[in-house]
Amino acid sequence: MADGMHLSRRMALGGLAVAGLGGWALARNSAKPQAAFPFTLTDAQWRARLSPAAYSTLRHEATERPFTSPLDKEKRKGTFACAGCGQALFSSATKFDSRTGWPSFWRPLPKAIGSSTDHLLGYARTEVHCSNCGGHQGHVFDDGPPPTGKRYCINGVALKFSAA
Repeated sequence: MADGMHLSRRMALGGLAVAGLGGWALARNSAKPQAAFPFTLTDAQWRARLSPAAYSTLRHEATERPFTSPLDKEKRKGTFACAGCGQALFSSATKFDSRTGWPSFWRPLPKAIGSSTDHLLGYARTEVHCSNCGGHQGHVFDDGPPPTGKRYCINGVALKFSAA
């Protein structure tokens, strides 16, 4: 690439998968049935509270395009919270550059994240959501760095950053 950045296999495959969806995930109209969470709003209240992109991601499991979130490059000390309800989810101390185009973390804050299995791409993945409001954050994979070996691949639009 002209800027000296090398295209990794993960970036290429991830980019092809996102491009291949043709915006399908961004245009989904139905959310999965939500369990009861401590923080709840009506659909109209969520729409009023969130930007269209955050609403699509948090409430309907959309995925933002890779390399579009400024939070992917955020390096300051601080806390990443759910853009829906404000619950703290990740410490900047656990953030790393996965080179995937999405903010990535190797561990969430205690009890901040819930998970479920999704099959949206035709195979099982572990979806992660805010344990307070159920807002979709992204997915967790087993290709992260030590000490956990996990990569919480999170949509930047689903997060708000507060510097320490």
